[in-house]
Amino acid sequence: MFPNSFNLGRLPFPSKHQQQSNFFNVLPVNIPPTLLSHQQTVVPPLNFRTAVLSRALLSGNLAATPTVTSTATLQPMTYGNVSPVSTSGALTSFQGRKRQSEQSVSHNVKRQRIDSQNSDTTVVNQAVPLPEERQHSFPGPISIQSPSFLARGSPALARCVPPLRDTLFPDPTEARLPLAKDALSQQVLELFQACRQQASDLNSKELCRTELQREIQLIFPQSRLYLVGSSLNGFGTRSSDGDLCLVVKEEPVNQKTEARRILSSVQKLFSTKLSSYIERPQLIRAKVPIVKFRDKVSSYVEFDLNVNNVVGIRNTFLLRTYAFIENRVRPLVLVIKKWANFHEINDASRGTLSSYSLVLMVLHYLQTLPEPILPSLQKNYPECFDPTMQLHLVHQAPCTIPPYISKNGSSLGDLLIGFFKYYATEFDWSHQMISVREAKAIPRPDGIEWRNKFICVEEPFDGTNTARAVHEKQKFDMIRGEFTQAWRVLRDKKDLKCILPLGADELKR
Repeated sequence: MFPNSFNLGRLPFPSKHQQQSNFFNVLPVNIPPTLLSHQQTVVPPLNFRTAVLSRALLSGNLAATPTVTSTATLQPMTYGNVSPVSTSGALTSFQGRKRQSEQSVSHNVKRQRIDSQNSDTTVVNQAVPLPEERQHSFPGPISIQSPSFLARGSPALARCVPPLRDTLFPDPTEARLPLAKDALSQQVLELFQACRQQASDLNSKELCRTELQREIQLIFPQSRLYLVGSSLNGFGTRSSDGDLCLVVKEEPVNQKTEARRILSSVQKLFSTKLSSYIERPQLIRAKVPIVKFRDKVSSYVEFDLNVNNVVGIRNTFLLRTYAFIENRVRPLVLVIKKWANFHEINDASRGTLSSYSLVLMVLHYLQTLPEPILPSLQKNYPECFDPTMQLHLVHQAPCTIPPYISKNGSSLGDLLIGFFKYYATEFDWSHQMISVREAKAIPRPDGIEWRNKFICVEEPFDGTNTARAVHEKQKFDMIRGEFTQAWRVLRDKKDLKCILPLGADELKR
């Protein structure tokens, strides 16, 4: 379902042994200029009506499923002077298969819909690729001068998104984890291992994204559907919802009018044509309107779909880079998210902290240590995180950033205690703003968005306050009190169970 989805026309799941592998763990320092080779299997496009087969394959239970006949085309996959999207025989094979609902549409009409020179998007979409399970080396950056990027009207490039396998990133399930130096650090690692998002969870979301994009493009032919947020940024858990961003054009849209009209059409599509596969689609008329729904095919995952939240796409890859340049970041973030959720201070809809704000608070803390564990990526690599960069290039930019080598050797347990101490006793909530962009606490601006706010967390790209939901002093006092209590208990007990008494069943969710 996401622009990081698997190839349209390719089964959106790895083999059983690939699902069980840990391919997110190695983040090589030396980045070769090309990706070695790539095998591409071309099969008839999936749709929701093949969901039973897809779910069986995703779970590894193939015994009772019918045989799928496919045509295999082996092609070298290189990056730099060529497009990562093949336009050879594999493309021809895919293009020859028509959707049943389009069989009566003439070839010329379909070409006009795909190739229209009046399209809102004048660049080729290469956005949001996901990790390839067996990839342990990075390709070099893709040349913007590549003919494939300058081409217009190519059906394969205009309507398809990079497959999940053709990624520029390591697989989170294989990312090398830090060593546990003490009992508290071991507890943090065990909780992380139990709760982190699995490859199968991501595959389920991807299957749904791929199908929804295909259906939505029948209404908005030039649109692209991105997977964003925790499902992709490296900080997801097994219980994380799926966040989707529907990009209909490169320009901003009015969220109160245009976005609502677009989402109304999407909701109608879900409620009628896709009612057998989409459950409870609801249009939420918030400041940024969304359609909430549940996918009945992919393990009943809950999804939120917005329109043209471009900042969310950029943030996904900024946070993903932070997640993987230092191996202590992801375990620390996940445990703190679990702690905040357990103590009910992790829900913006109820006037507390959003998960996004909480992640930024952890990153900020790691940046402000006497010996920092994280740098400011936006300062050190401004060309990789340019807020004006076209969306189809956003996922490529961070791929050449090497791991950050910090002189700080603190254990996960020490960092967890230090996090709570920092926000309980050191951070000046009344006068300072949390800034990951600046990698330090900075004075609050005097704008209306910051004045008289209890918590100020700067959004790294557009500079808004991501913690604006905390608008009641009672909620702020509760949040600060939980930080103080957690610090005191961990300082004395050094036992994670004293602040997060989760049972075995809860740890697996």
